[in-house]
Parts: sequence; C-alpha cells; structure tokens
Amino acid sequence: MFDLMVKVVKVIWSNSILTTRIKMFEVQNNQECFVLLWRKLERTRRLLGGQYKRFCIRNVLKSWYGYEATDDFIWEVCHTAAVDGEPQEGWNELPLPSLYPRKHRELLRAIVAVRLGISYYKINLKALDKAYSVAFPNSTPLNVNKKKRGEG
Repeated sequence: MFDLMVKVVKVIWSNSILTTRIKMFEVQNNQECFVLLWRKLERTRRLLGGQYKRFCIRNVLKSWYGYEATDDFIWEVCHTAAVDGEPQEGWNELPLPSLYPRKHRELLRAIVAVRLGISYYKINLKALDKAYSVAFPNSTPLNVNKKKRGEG
C-alpha cells in the first residue's frame, strides 16, 4: 500500500514539475523560440477547446502565464498586437492559427515585445515567419502575396 502511494505521489509531483516548466517558458527573439510559441499556441487552442473555453487572447495569456497575466499585462499585449491599426480585444475569439495566421503573428510579436520590454518593431519578423512555416509545414506560408525585390 505504501509503495503504491509513493508511486502516485511521484507521478503527481513529476506532472506538476512538467506543468511548471511549461509555464516558466523563457521568451526570446529568435526562430527557435518562435517555433515553440507557434506550437504552444496550437496546443493551447486544443486545450481550451477541450475545456469548452473560448480561444481568445485573454485565455491564452492566462493559461500561459497564470497569475502573472494581470489585466494590465493583457491590455498591453492586446493594444500592442494591432492588426491594420486596430488593437485586438482580449475576449474576441481567435481563428485557427494554421488557417488565419495574421492575428496570431501579431499576438506572438506583441507577447515577445511586452515580455522582453523591447519595441514592437524590433521583433525579428523573418524568424517569426520562418518559424510559422516550420510549425505548420502544410499551411500557406505567411507573406505569400508579397513580391520579391527586383520584380517589376
């Protein structure tokens, strides 16, 4: 009986460490971190769907950062993640990241900028777009309609 109890405690303890490691994710401004963020965003979408919760910026930030995701932090991320000059709202449902990546790209860009305390415009967009192609290889790449330099 005691051995069974010790095994259960070890499993619970190891699961809590795993959860803590995921939440203690260090954000960086490079392609490896962006790949992890894109994948984490898709896992969070599935998790929230399984819990019958709305897939929105507020719930994503709450699930990623827990008590650190204060209203001020969420507000700052939402107003930094502007799409076409319009700030995103925390409770608005987000579309699938693999089908409509523009809002998610701006969201991840804003999260990295706010967490690192750097300007929104200093985020490495080429690395962010390449990371999207790595995380979602069967999806349409970002910026597919842009002309290459030198084409008329």
